[in-house]
Amino acid sequence: MLVLLPPSEGKAPSGRGAPLKPEALSLPGLAQARQAVLDELVELCAADEEKARTVLGLSEGLRGEVAKNTELRTAGARPAGEVYTGVLYDALDLASLDAAAKRRATRSLLVFSGLWGAVGVSDKIPSYRCSMGVKLPGLGALGAYWRTPMASVMPEAAGDGLVLDLRSSAYTAAWKPKGEVAGRTATVRVLHAQVDEKTGAEKRSVVSHFNKATKGRIVRSLLMTGTSPKNPAELVEALRDLGHVVEAEAPAKPGKPWALDVVVREIH
Repeated sequence: MLVLLPPSEGKAPSGRGAPLKPEALSLPGLAQARQAVLDELVELCAADEEKARTVLGLSEGLRGEVAKNTELRTAGARPAGEVYTGVLYDALDLASLDAAAKRRATRSLLVFSGLWGAVGVSDKIPSYRCSMGVKLPGLGALGAYWRTPMASVMPEAAGDGLVLDLRSSAYTAAWKPKGEVAGRTATVRVLHAQVDEKTGAEKRSVVSHFNKATKGRIVRSLLMTGTSPKNPAELVEALRDLGHVVEAEAPAKPGKPWALDVVVREIH
């Protein structure tokens, strides 16, 4: 099973240890593309702070993120699973997993990134600021930039098992499973179900915060139990066994991802 995660906008500070070793990152086929993004990002941030802030879409209060990007080659690196913070990663809580679950996380989790393309949770990276929605002056929109290198490495990374795609829309732009890989891919939408007090009818909506938290809990439960479904149909059954309310139908055409709705009634 391969699980695709979005990153987080907020990130923990860089570590105090050794700096980034690009050659040690997962998916070595992305090395050249990563170097090009890194070079342009560092150069942009070092040359013109105001331009960099505009390109990166940063508010005045986040001006310090520009200076942080100038030190990406020398800042201490730490595991990506520690760098990424926020609602999904709080719910996933990698640090508290037992040893076996941590090994499963290392093998199965990939975090998509505007700067790195995608990294494993144990890959050591510095803290940075560069979302997939950024359009660099030289390389252009990063979502489009990553499509070609991703297309060459992701089918192999997906192997022959289930692909659980939990990415947000900005990050799906970098790679969309096709053909046989798409047929064993499942996307998940989390819906909050509420009963209208006046009509008694049930209404469903997507709540961003809880959407992320639920996805984090889903991944955590799969890792903790060692559950490893081989295809989307087995995933549906596994999630139901874990107590989730799941609605899903096989796609009408072969070579299309499954779309799963996880329905929740209590937000916490």
